[in-house]
Amino acid sequence: MSKVSDDVRGKLIAQLRDGMTLAVGGFGLCGIPSTLIEIVRESKVRDLTIVSNNLAIDGVGLGRLLEDGQLSRVLASYIGENKLFMKQYLEGHIEVEFVPQGTLAEKTRAGGSGIAAFYTRTGVGTEIAEGKPTAEFDGETYLLEKAIHADIALVKSHVADVEGNLRYRLAARNFNPVAAQCGAVTFAEAEHIVDRGELDPDDIHTPCVYIHHLTRSLIPSQIEQVVNRPRPDTTQEV
Repeated sequence: MSKVSDDVRGKLIAQLRDGMTLAVGGFGLCGIPSTLIEIVRESKVRDLTIVSNNLAIDGVGLGRLLEDGQLSRVLASYIGENKLFMKQYLEGHIEVEFVPQGTLAEKTRAGGSGIAAFYTRTGVGTEIAEGKPTAEFDGETYLLEKAIHADIALVKSHVADVEGNLRYRLAARNFNPVAAQCGAVTFAEAEHIVDRGELDPDDIHTPCVYIHHLTRSLIPSQIEQVVNRPRPDTTQEV
């Protein structure tokens, strides 16, 4: 059954409500579902809780929702390169819960795997542990972290088939697979959509069972920081 939607905008807006929790894939500008994020911006929903590694950069991706005042709470690993995010956090205009990257990945994965909570040593003895239960295993203290369940997940893949099986490209895989898992309803965008059977089963990163709606990416990917190796000096004689 094809999950490609001719009206993904209408379907996503029909799902959105004020006060929802959205899990969003990506890392900086790498692998962010910009087309779907733009639909959320256009919907004008507010008081959103965002679960994402960070909020991209000013004026791009989730940064656009921040600029429009649609976010009230963010669970993220770091503030990153978004100056407005940093300013709003320091001024107390937005609530931020910092979550270690590995913990954030596991909390979202657990949410889609039927795991209510798990123990980790990460964060023990720091502000991350305040108010959270601990337990001792083999002489070490572990922190109890609860799974994340999002109302909606937004992800981006490089290639998808019409059934909703996804394949990511290189570093753009990042938080997309685990974000896709933890959404009660998951919307995916893909740069390329192929027919059923064109993706080898061993090449599928996110199975179609997690995807409810699929559309083509309309906003081109951007590069946050261009870093090149120095060109070799070919003027010197060997």
